[in-house]
Amino acid sequence: MNHKERMLANLPYKSWLDGLNEERMECKKKLYTYNNLPPDAQDERDALLRDILGKTKEGFLCIESPFHCDYGYNIEVGTDFFANYNFIVLDVGKVKIGDHFMCGPNVSICTAGHPVHPETRNSGYEYGIDITIGENVWIGGGVFVCPGVTIGNNVVIGAGSVVNKDIPDNVIAVGNPCRVLREITDADRDYYFRDRKFDIDYNE
Repeated sequence: MNHKERMLANLPYKSWLDGLNEERMECKKKLYTYNNLPPDAQDERDALLRDILGKTKEGFLCIESPFHCDYGYNIEVGTDFFANYNFIVLDVGKVKIGDHFMCGPNVSICTAGHPVHPETRNSGYEYGIDITIGENVWIGGGVFVCPGVTIGNNVVIGAGSVVNKDIPDNVIAVGNPCRVLREITDADRDYYFRDRKFDIDYNE
């Protein structure tokens, strides 16, 4: 296996070998263009974003500038996708995100990591472990998602959390390290913020 193949297999690899430097540079050039497009160039922004990302679906897709990633082709997103300002994805490993995703500003999804021991870390080997995020997920601002994490369906991650372990379906999870706070139930349906009830029909 060459080092690109090792990277894609979640094995230790060296990031400057077998064309990886060149691939990151190509991605950086596309991101530079994307991040500097006029805000009203919607069609051009959409087309370039779909070219950068590895797999997208039909429907709404928006990542506010600036957006940064390593390769782009390792990112797969569903329909109805929104990421706010300064969205960072270190896609050394695969990042798969389901339908109806939203996140606040300054969210980082990082598959990349380095060995703990200084001797092995100084060897130049690093790794990426895949991250999977389910459907109907809302991630608050300033959240950091660590390598190898799976976040289930219908999950809310509170602002500022560091997600270093898997999060099950249908929960609110918060903190550093991120822990389940409680389940999301039908009783939550009528509230838009804490104890504040909708004063309108939210289905309209």
